[in-house]
Amino acid sequence: MTYRFPLPIPTLMTDRLTLRAPRESDFAAMLAFNDSARAGFVGGSAPRQQVWRGLLANIGHWALRGYGFYSVDTRAGDFIGRVGVIFHDGWDEPELAWHLYDGHEGQGYAHEAALAARADYHARITGQPPISYIDVTNARSEALAKRLGATIERTLNDDDGHYHVYRHPALDTGVARTGVSARVETQGRRDEDAMKTSEKGD
Repeated sequence: MTYRFPLPIPTLMTDRLTLRAPRESDFAAMLAFNDSARAGFVGGSAPRQQVWRGLLANIGHWALRGYGFYSVDTRAGDFIGRVGVIFHDGWDEPELAWHLYDGHEGQGYAHEAALAARADYHARITGQPPISYIDVTNARSEALAKRLGATIERTLNDDDGHYHVYRHPALDTGVARTGVSARVETQGRRDEDAMKTSEKGD
């Protein structure tokens, strides 16, 4: 038995990556990331059921707002992380966020995926600039934010930590500037091939 994803989530194709809708089979990699030291900046070491609910919440975010985290695959089909714009209840405004899984950092994947996700957000949702919340000790993410053309707007201290708030450009000129391009392969329709999953997961 297969399940076809009911939401018209676009699939974005860059030179090296595919940004696609979430799948049940993503859960194992999400769980492994949660249990790794790399997840410390995004609230890692959560209980298994909380990670599962996070996967479901992202699907709900797409249903409610029309945007959310894309799952990022290499052209070889390896699921390497999640990138997208999210806006949860209680937040000031939408955030462009990213995280890559172990072994895939340092190759420009996060930059390439973030440019594509940001351009898609500007094209389909609004030209208003998103922000990025970045832990003040997360030097790699701060470097990526700057490479994306974002600038520090303020510092935020709350119960979850100490963050720099980066403001992204209002118009996504980063794609043209860096030569990274993205094609929308399934805008406004179901990507039946990519969304199939068995009852027990892939």
